[in-house]
Amino acid sequence: MGSHLADVWFQVTDLPVVSGSGCTVTTSDGTEYLDFTSGIAVTSTGHCHPTVVAAIQEQATKFIHAQVNCYRHPLLEELAAKLAEITPPDIDTFFFANSGAEATEAAVKLAKHATGRPNVIVFQGSFHGRSHLTMAMTTSKTGYRAGYQPLPSGVFVAPFPYAIRDGISEDAAVAGALGGFDLVLAAQSAPAETAAVVMEPVLGEGGYLPAPASFIQGIKARCEQHDILFVADEVQSGFARTGSMFAIDAAGIVPDIVVMAKGIASGFPISAIGASAGIMSRWGTGAHGGTYGGNPIGCAAALATIEVLTAPGFLDNVNARGNQLRAGLRSLASDHPVIVDVRGPGLMVGCEMADAQGAPDAARVAAVAAHCRDEGRLLLMNAGTNGNVLRWMPPLVVSEAEIDRALTAFEAALVATA
Repeated sequence: MGSHLADVWFQVTDLPVVSGSGCTVTTSDGTEYLDFTSGIAVTSTGHCHPTVVAAIQEQATKFIHAQVNCYRHPLLEELAAKLAEITPPDIDTFFFANSGAEATEAAVKLAKHATGRPNVIVFQGSFHGRSHLTMAMTTSKTGYRAGYQPLPSGVFVAPFPYAIRDGISEDAAVAGALGGFDLVLAAQSAPAETAAVVMEPVLGEGGYLPAPASFIQGIKARCEQHDILFVADEVQSGFARTGSMFAIDAAGIVPDIVVMAKGIASGFPISAIGASAGIMSRWGTGAHGGTYGGNPIGCAAALATIEVLTAPGFLDNVNARGNQLRAGLRSLASDHPVIVDVRGPGLMVGCEMADAQGAPDAARVAAVAAHCRDEGRLLLMNAGTNGNVLRWMPPLVVSEAEIDRALTAFEAALVATA
């Protein structure tokens, strides 16, 4: 019998998985795979972490859906209070939605209400979602936008520093990108028309490329100068993925709005935006909403996830495993010049590949990923505008032995595809 599913989903694999535990998924024939996709950086505590499962089970006996306009279940305030503890300073008031794209749209709507301005600025290589507005904000590759033009107006694109691609120093890349941002303000979206700047502190689909701290600080200073709100899109980089609770922490600046999803609830669909009470107060009652936002099971899953992520020693393991992974990849790069860059904090690691002429080598990335899947039972995904970056995003509970196993499979793939 044929499938009744739409063909619109791009497939990394067609594996028929039936269960998952920790860092592994199991197919219908009993084969286990080491899952270093984490469902696109979502299963932060691994598949079916017992603490998260127990929280979901318990909550499901009380309320499955308690709509926030109709009444208020207790986990709404409990989760908001917990988020206030772990988000950057001054972020203390929260709105809940279901997905990263929804939360990003909510952040833009809040910024427009709070400032009375119509435009937003994003950065080249960004991914912010696949709704119409967030497609307009997404510039990582044309495939995410193809066939949907015209997209909403009022979105302007500034350069993002990419030193390895441009063959220049990081300082030069930052200076050039800041100059490009200034040009956008001077030539395309005047400060008085710009509500917000929306930035991924580490580009996700754009190639697991971290923004240098000096770049983030330079953009934030310009936002403060012009009363533009700085929005940190932490959908993929948040919740310990980068070795700190949020990637923006490393830059030493405080965003005005934080967008959260993916790893917040270990795979249960819930998202959030956070801002100061002062900014949130400018969002008029009834100006935004949603049927499922703040779902009680989602709140329970998020609270349980945060409990795991904030346990003593958890971040130490994330950073230790990230250091182990980057060291292993850099060691392999010395013998395999196709690897031109290994980057990224914590367990948000990118491995960029180029051919002998220095051109992006998407074909090699695809071949390596296929070999890892078929021979090494290791699942990886690519990223980058040209598809030439392998991204390593294992569950944050990954062990030293599992990192070693993944590196062994990757080395075998490099040799086999040379």
